[in-house]
Amino acid sequence: MFQGEQEISPTLIMYKGQSITVIIPCLNEEQGIEKVLHAMPDFVDEVIVVDNNSTDRTPEVAASLGAKVIREEVRGYGRAYKRGFAAATSDIIVTLDGDHSYPVDALSYLIEAFRHLDIDFLNASRFPVRDARAMSFKNKLGNLILSVAMSVLFFRWVRDSQSGMWVFRRAILKEMKLESDGMAFSEEIKIEALRSSTIRFGEISIQYSSRSGETKLNPWRDGFQNLAFLLKKRFLR
Repeated sequence: MFQGEQEISPTLIMYKGQSITVIIPCLNEEQGIEKVLHAMPDFVDEVIVVDNNSTDRTPEVAASLGAKVIREEVRGYGRAYKRGFAAATSDIIVTLDGDHSYPVDALSYLIEAFRHLDIDFLNASRFPVRDARAMSFKNKLGNLILSVAMSVLFFRWVRDSQSGMWVFRRAILKEMKLESDGMAFSEEIKIEALRSSTIRFGEISIQYSSRSGETKLNPWRDGFQNLAFLLKKRFLR
């Protein structure tokens, strides 16, 4: 279990010579964030929880379990991530959601895959979804449409354009132009990685589970906004 930043500073624990920061954007996730932080592996050097103006006890729960809590009052998925990226200090950044839907216990598996593939950005695909309760048919269909659209527009097959779990070298952020403050941020960071001639991109499947707490996603609104963002990113830049 993650022991708290007071116990890892100033000496980094590191994973095979590289320091690891996990960034978790949260909006009213007091149920899920407790499970996530309890499952955090010992080798993680820094856990940053970006509290996106929660109205529940998310920041208090996260802080009590040793996470570094940063507040971003302007709500937005991308806004929270950009705030977290600016505060990260490690060589490698891993991202996941605070609802316990992404497999915290798979961090070593993902980092080993990242190292073995010798890449700069690894996307953790939720497909094929093995837990029938984890994603509705409507959300599966929406994800498929968006992933196909992104793959066609940017000439590279990406199985899960909407995944929120990634492993990447912090150094590549300086090569990216990340503009979205909303849910489209998830596809934008992958597009920026794919577009770069110097960033090596890979993808691997993970086990995705049903979330804890209330969902924040609006499938129709967010789906159409993300599709519009793909078109804008492809043709207006």
